[in-house]
Amino acid sequence: MIRFLQTPGPIKKIIFGGLLVLLSLAMLVYLIPSGGPMGNSTTQRGVLAEVGGENVTTVEVQRAARNMIEQQYPHGGPQLAYLTPLANRQAAEQLINQRAMDAEARRIGLHVSDQELSDELQHGSYADTFFPGGKFIGQEAYQAMIEHANMTVPQFEQSVKEGILRQKLLALVTGGITVTPADVHKEFEDKNTKVKFDYAFFTKDDVLKSIHPADAELRAFYDQNKQMYANSIPEQRKIAYVVLDQQSIASKVSVTDDELRSYYDQHRDQYVTAEQVNVSQILIKTPLPGPDGKVDQKTADAARAKADDVLKQLKAGGDFAQLAKKYSEDPSAKNGGSVGWVQHGGFPVADVDKAAFSLAKGATSDVINAGYAFVILHVDDKKPAHVSPLDEVKAQIEPLIQQQKAGQVADDQAQKLLTAARDGGLDKAAASQGLQVVTTDFVSRSSSLPGIGSAPSFMDAVFSTSPKSPPDEAQAPAGYAIFQVLDVKPAATPTFEAIRSQVEEQFKNQQVATLLPQKAKELSDKAIAEHDLKKAAKELGATFKSSDFVLPTAQVPDIGTMQGPASVAFTLQPGKTSEPIDSENTAAVIQVTDRQPPAEQDFGAKKDELRQGLLEAKQQELFGLFMTNLRDTMQKAGNIKINQDEYKALTKMQTGEAGE
Repeated sequence: MIRFLQTPGPIKKIIFGGLLVLLSLAMLVYLIPSGGPMGNSTTQRGVLAEVGGENVTTVEVQRAARNMIEQQYPHGGPQLAYLTPLANRQAAEQLINQRAMDAEARRIGLHVSDQELSDELQHGSYADTFFPGGKFIGQEAYQAMIEHANMTVPQFEQSVKEGILRQKLLALVTGGITVTPADVHKEFEDKNTKVKFDYAFFTKDDVLKSIHPADAELRAFYDQNKQMYANSIPEQRKIAYVVLDQQSIASKVSVTDDELRSYYDQHRDQYVTAEQVNVSQILIKTPLPGPDGKVDQKTADAARAKADDVLKQLKAGGDFAQLAKKYSEDPSAKNGGSVGWVQHGGFPVADVDKAAFSLAKGATSDVINAGYAFVILHVDDKKPAHVSPLDEVKAQIEPLIQQQKAGQVADDQAQKLLTAARDGGLDKAAASQGLQVVTTDFVSRSSSLPGIGSAPSFMDAVFSTSPKSPPDEAQAPAGYAIFQVLDVKPAATPTFEAIRSQVEEQFKNQQVATLLPQKAKELSDKAIAEHDLKKAAKELGATFKSSDFVLPTAQVPDIGTMQGPASVAFTLQPGKTSEPIDSENTAAVIQVTDRQPPAEQDFGAKKDELRQGLLEAKQQELFGLFMTNLRDTMQKAGNIKINQDEYKALTKMQTGEAGE
């Protein structure tokens, strides 16, 4: 999947776009803040974490991080080296959370059927790509399109299934969330109230113009902060290295039938499919609690009566699918109530789940009170627990074995190359294997290297090796690298004369950071005391302006976004003056002159959109809590193990390079 993401072209964009749409809700888990690499420790080489029995490899994290950076900075730039540790941390957390979601979904019995996959491809975000005009493009074209994106059909379809599975988990966790009419109306007022205000401000440039330090002041500042400049010219090293690309090796590795059978036999317990039922349902929703927290009993009784009437029609010989289409208030109604194959735990309410598995094939339940709805089930088919045959899981097993074999081959080649390099030199050893030696000029820890890119863990190995040491081995994003340090330039402290302009800039910025808020505070106090912001601005030399009526989403010149500190304007009554407001380059004071509430007649057109936005925000908050708890539970149970050394190496911020 990561290799596919790095392949350019329009076909990739189409398929990747579909994956993004499919995962858009489940992706909110990636936004959950993490305190770092908690969990039990693993030290398996090349593995960053083990989550629910599955590995998150270091190479996988590095490639995902690199893809993130390339999307944000497609043309590169010097900032990439500084972004890499942050991107590595984000990618690691994303992949760990993703594996945790998958493990939890499997634990509670969630499952994605081939029919659900087919429905997603035919009617979901991929419909225009694979079923234009409702007509399938054909198996050959389908396969060619996916292979052109550097994926196999099984890999692609598995990734789509994983997305559907995570959507199911998200829906299960957040399905009971509601938004009250009062919540929606408050959101309408908050988002559509306008204010008009006067404002006065000082800019950083205003203050900078008044600061004229003498050489003596700057030298004193340099001496006082000498520790900040110590060794700020970073150590640099000249190196030679050879890269062994594990993916290139993997492309040449074949997997035999015997290896597939052996792996399958050793991991047979992973391919046990729990008991399943193919269920249809008719769902009649119960009323939600009102603003007072109470349920309208009359409406609840009507819903029960409706469910009882539907059950009566079923017992009289009514067709379940037709009655589901007519009466059910669940999205499955359009499919005749069919929810497909379900494992234990597939229904969020225990009574519904119990009924689904206690009914015989072809049987229909009585009305079940699920709390949020009245439910009638019909069991269309049943499957006992069984082990999936090898043919069904072959596509999942083959790439695992291929990667394992490629890793072993790469490791063996690296060891042979290292031994040969130590015996006869790196150039001779590389030539014997048809590999190229790359020799660099002097580079720093943050440098991006040909064939390796930005690789903090590799550079850590390079910069921790003694000069003139024999060749050594380190992990690189593509696989392994054999390297040798040829020369070293030690870190150095620049003289005052060498960085005088830098010292002056830092001195002035320090002064501005102190003086700017002081001037804004003086302005605010004077305006409040005199009840006249314009007069106070004139007396203190601040710039004075007036705004138009603005919404909370507006941008105001010299103030910036009204969603930042300036949002205080929406809490002030006309005539009131704010405390100082700091933005990126200014410090301002606001005095509200008018306030305009939204027109009530506009509420009807916006309420559905507002309700959806609030619902998604609540879903994100709840799912965030769920994921935090899941991570904590899995870590305590030893189901998440972090390789602390690799995590620290991947996410380590490089320091001491400001003078580069």
